[in-house]
Amino acid sequence: MARSVFYYHLKRLNSKDKYENERKTIGSIFHEHKGRYGYRRVTAELHNRGYKINHKTVQRLMNEMGLKCKIRKVRYRSYKGEIGKIVPNIIERNFIAAAPNRKWATDVTQINVGAAKLYMSPIVDMFNGEIVSYSISSSPNMDQVYDMLDKAFAKFDCLDGLILHSDQGWQYQHYGYRKRLEERHIVQSMSRKGNCLDNAIAENFFGIMKSELLYAEKFETPEAFIMALEEYIELKPV
Repeated sequence: MARSVFYYHLKRLNSKDKYENERKTIGSIFHEHKGRYGYRRVTAELHNRGYKINHKTVQRLMNEMGLKCKIRKVRYRSYKGEIGKIVPNIIERNFIAAAPNRKWATDVTQINVGAAKLYMSPIVDMFNGEIVSYSISSSPNMDQVYDMLDKAFAKFDCLDGLILHSDQGWQYQHYGYRKRLEERHIVQSMSRKGNCLDNAIAENFFGIMKSELLYAEKFETPEAFIMALEEYIELKPV
C-alpha cells in the first residue's frame, strides 16, 4: 500500500470527514469505470447524481484517496478558433429537461479500433439520455454532422423551441449547420471555450459507452465495432 493511501485512511479514522458521502461516491464511480475516469469526468458524473461539488475539490479528494486515471488519451478536439459564429451558452449546465425534445446535446468523439480511427457524432436527449440519432465516419466532417441532423429531423414533425447544445467546435460554427437549425426553429447553444463540463451530458455518454463497450471488448475491425455499437444503442436503457 502506498504511503499516501495509508495516511489517508489513518486520517479518516481519527477525524470526521464532511466529504464522506462524496468520497464513497467518487470511489464507486472510479471503480465502476475501471480507473479510466479522471477528476473532470468524475465531477461530471457527480453532478449527474445530484452532488454540488467543484472539480478542484474532486481532484483533491481523488489525490488523497490515491485514485489516478490509468489512461491518458489524446482527445479529439474540434475547436479551431472562431471560424464562424459563436452563440451564447443558453443551457448553463442546467441539464434537466421537463419533457423529450426540449434539450439536446451533441459532440464528436474519436474512437480507436486498432490502428483505425472512427468518429462518432450523436445527439443525446437531456430528458432521459436517449440517443436520438448518431453517425459514424472515418473522418470528422460536415457530411457526418448533416447525416446526424437529418436522421433526427426525420423522426419529428415539429421541433420548434428545442435547444441543441454543443461545444464551440468548427462544425457547430459552420453556416450550414446553423442554417439547418434555424429552418427547424431550433435554438443553438454553445459551451464556453475549453470547458468540457458545460457539455457534460455528451461527455458522460462517451465515457460510459467507451467503458461498457469499446474497452470491455476486443474488436478486430472497425466494422465489428460499428455493428456492436448499433446493438449497444438499441439496448441502451432510457
